[in-house]
Amino acid sequence: MFAAVLAAALALIAFPGSPADAHGNVIGPSSRNYGCFQRWGSDFQNPAMATEDPMCWQAWQADPNAMWNWNGLYREGAAGQHEAVIPDGQLCSAGRTQSGRYAAMDTVGDWKATNVGGSFTVQLFDQARHGADYIRVYVSKAGYNPLTTPLKWSDLQLVSTVPNTPAAQWTHQLDTGVQQDIPVTVAGRTGRAMVYTIWQASHLDQSYYFCSDINFGGVTTTTPPTSSSPSSSPSSSPSPSASTTTPPPATGACSATYAVTSQWSGGYQGEVRVTAGSAAVKGWTVALTYTATPTIQQAWNATITTSGNTVQAVNASYNGALAAGASTTFGVLGSGTSSAPALTCTATT
Repeated sequence: MFAAVLAAALALIAFPGSPADAHGNVIGPSSRNYGCFQRWGSDFQNPAMATEDPMCWQAWQADPNAMWNWNGLYREGAAGQHEAVIPDGQLCSAGRTQSGRYAAMDTVGDWKATNVGGSFTVQLFDQARHGADYIRVYVSKAGYNPLTTPLKWSDLQLVSTVPNTPAAQWTHQLDTGVQQDIPVTVAGRTGRAMVYTIWQASHLDQSYYFCSDINFGGVTTTTPPTSSSPSSSPSSSPSPSASTTTPPPATGACSATYAVTSQWSGGYQGEVRVTAGSAAVKGWTVALTYTATPTIQQAWNATITTSGNTVQAVNASYNGALAAGASTTFGVLGSGTSSAPALTCTATT
């Protein structure tokens, strides 16, 4: 059974779709399916997921497309009647939208939760630059337990609303999309809860619905966007690769490593991990130097420029500051076969 699921998942991996094919998601606190994609998208064959992240494991088993298409959890024609078209217990799957593709998001259990304080920020990433007729952010009421109870409309309280906002007024992430940061304050709460976000996109009557598991009382964390949703098959299925280069660590500054996470006929996906040294950094820049002309076509979680055989990657607005020893990643898509670049990392302290 797992082999069949794996084959189906592999058949769907491809280059990111065009803006017409791509949409968005809540990337912080990460939604259920985006979080599963972020943690396991490059390692979804790992059986350790079953014990380390069992809710994601059941979701990958149920339908891998729910994670590969992390930016497609929407339904059309709701006409603003969200409570009428989405039944209680099916809020996280948008009423079993897309022929039930996201049904596993409704499964009750111990999903990985983001630690937050009483004030935190909901980060909505709009890959296609649709903008919003409105955005509504809800938090589950005190007493609701997402570990044991399916989410109902009556469990939610509205905590923030963003009115009509064209994409031009969102924060631009260069060629990767735009982002809306929505401040939320919920006083006097501790323990587990759910953030529920409704994004009414402006281009059509297209409504997006996202469940994000949180834990009040922890340290606020955020999650950056990654590559766009695979929506069609490449010429052959990708396979993981262990190609990695490790530069000398930079004490008090930063270091970087490179790995190929997927490769197929005609293209590849790579990941660079940036790690702060013995002191915190405010920002970082990684230079990737190749022996020939670089073949990188797209990047996410960083801004890239190319000069000769060198690609320079500068942190995005949300992942530049790193505590001592902390890490972040950015990804690249390229044509042809990947060659391991020489890496240098410089930091602003």
